[in-house]
Amino acid sequence: MKDMPVERVRNVVLLGHTGGGKTTLLDALLFRAGLNDRKGQPDNGTSIADWTEEERDRKITIWAKPFDFRHTPVGGGAHRMVIVDTPGYADFVGQVVCAMAVADAALIFVDAAAGLQVGTVRAWRQCERMNLPRGVVVTGLDRENADFRAVLAALTQTWGPRCVPVSVPGDRGAMVSAVLSGAPGDLAEEARNRLIEAAAETNDALIEKYLGGETLKPSEVAAGLRQAVQSCRLVPVFAASGRTDAGLTELLDGLAALFPSPLDRPRLAVDGTPIDPSPSQPALGFVWRTISDPFVGQLSLCRVVAGTMRGEGELVNLTKGTRERVSGLIVLNGKKQETVPEAHAGDIVALAKLKATDLNDTLCGAPSGPQLPPIVPPNPVMAYAVAPKTQGDDDKLMAGLQRVVEEDPTLRVERNAETHQLILAGMGDTQINVAVEKMRRHNKLEVVLSPPKVAYKETITGRGEGHYRHKKQTGGRGQYGEVFLRLEPRDPSDPEWFVDEIVGGAIPNNFLPAVQKGLLEAMSRGPLANAQVVNVKVRVYDGSYHEVDSSEISFKIAAARAFKDGMLKSKPVLLEPIMKVRVIVPEQCMGDVTGDLNHRRGRILGMDTEDGMQVVTAEVPQAELFQYSSQLRSLTGGRGTFEMDFSRLEVVPSNLAQRIIAEAQKQQEAEED
Repeated sequence: MKDMPVERVRNVVLLGHTGGGKTTLLDALLFRAGLNDRKGQPDNGTSIADWTEEERDRKITIWAKPFDFRHTPVGGGAHRMVIVDTPGYADFVGQVVCAMAVADAALIFVDAAAGLQVGTVRAWRQCERMNLPRGVVVTGLDRENADFRAVLAALTQTWGPRCVPVSVPGDRGAMVSAVLSGAPGDLAEEARNRLIEAAAETNDALIEKYLGGETLKPSEVAAGLRQAVQSCRLVPVFAASGRTDAGLTELLDGLAALFPSPLDRPRLAVDGTPIDPSPSQPALGFVWRTISDPFVGQLSLCRVVAGTMRGEGELVNLTKGTRERVSGLIVLNGKKQETVPEAHAGDIVALAKLKATDLNDTLCGAPSGPQLPPIVPPNPVMAYAVAPKTQGDDDKLMAGLQRVVEEDPTLRVERNAETHQLILAGMGDTQINVAVEKMRRHNKLEVVLSPPKVAYKETITGRGEGHYRHKKQTGGRGQYGEVFLRLEPRDPSDPEWFVDEIVGGAIPNNFLPAVQKGLLEAMSRGPLANAQVVNVKVRVYDGSYHEVDSSEISFKIAAARAFKDGMLKSKPVLLEPIMKVRVIVPEQCMGDVTGDLNHRRGRILGMDTEDGMQVVTAEVPQAELFQYSSQLRSLTGGRGTFEMDFSRLEVVPSNLAQRIIAEAQKQQEAEED
């Protein structure tokens, strides 16, 4: 804060596969820093990091949470560590993406017994995409089958020789020594040489000195290593144990000595321009998470990017063009909240009760300034139709859904205009169940989840003609309108769907808008399965009218009935959404996964290897994927993940189409009754 120079701030995000030891080690660090009166454990519900009801119940990290403490390295000045813990569970990847967007560096955790897992690979690849400096922490050194050397070999085999240990464990992980401080053994000696070489390679003068056989000064090695980490040419590997506390000092000293400060990694504005982070600049902050606190209301978690943000005054929301009154800056450490007078670049503070500020908003202490690029979360891969258990709770349901969506950017809520269902979509069963439980606890709301309906479409594969004469006489003025039309398939790139080919005034011009309206209504509920009709061109070429009885409603009805008549004569087919899927799994799971995709009517497009994992690319009907997230987890023992995007529409196989059409017609009959 005020008494801490920005160059001594380290803003680091913790990443890795679930069970990799992130939270256990963080609890040990927080106990060591005096933020807890005992060393908490996630397994028994005493963790200061996993403190929410949902996390204690499930014994996993669910929310990305910042922690703030001081560490003074041996022989150096005090540093402030801003550490953000993140979930390892794949369902909560949105929390990870948000936390990484506001970090200056990352620590990827790997269990010494389990080795590299899909969550490890996912974290590494995200760091690569963001060019984020990183280190690796090998944990669980005290376990019976822990193997630090095997993990190190896997790291170098997968990601190359830039992965170099800077601390190594002793026997059974009981003690950890820093490589550059004289740790004994062949592994330490080899690592020491590689570190000195990596430091020399960052500077022409140093490499010349090194190749000339001269010994580099410790200060030269330190500066070179820091530059190598910042440029991602060196990935320091730490040995540490949250259970035995071994390696904690070496890890914190390494963060202080090797990792970048906010001054070393200026944030980029939307236009790509670097933002000066110095305290003399106008205050600039980015909201990366919102929390609904039961006591103080909404908290906006803000990473300070530049300048000095003060606890009293006004900030301009550059994203919304509004002003926000600031009434305090809060540093969060689990449940503990401390109000601070000001914050600088690298700090993460919470602002309470901002009126119009949401995720991805940029806050500024000046009337204008650079905006930060928004966080783009991954697309949901699982969806449910959601409805209140109690009739009349619709408004309550929308309020509850709005709250959980604000807190997790990978949750999406939308009303499907075609199926008329309210859809809750996310990254997996656990995430959606957490959202439902949160609504039950905080909104006193019970909901019912069900598989969503597929938004099928209808189209034609041939040409056909349709005709209908609407004639109705009820004693007074009657109704009369007659429409003749031709249907043909339309290329999706052709914007013209309606063609007026009327000659001789068979249908007066003033009734053509009613004809189009009738056609559009008919196309919203096709004759096969009451699904939307797409890619059809309509040519209205003839008709007749009555000078007294014709009206807009008459031609609207005639056009709709003529369209249905024409559709049934033009070889109609049912279309379904096809998704392009990338499934990332360990090699030993490939047979089960590809067999399951084939069973789901999937079409395998290719297989590849990325970062030691197998990647299967396939096209699969959306109808087969609504529950795929949980089923893939079962197939792979939790080691598989996937992502998907809409690809195209494709004709439903005839045997399935018949069943879908029959069910739709049965439902329509029930609605009409």
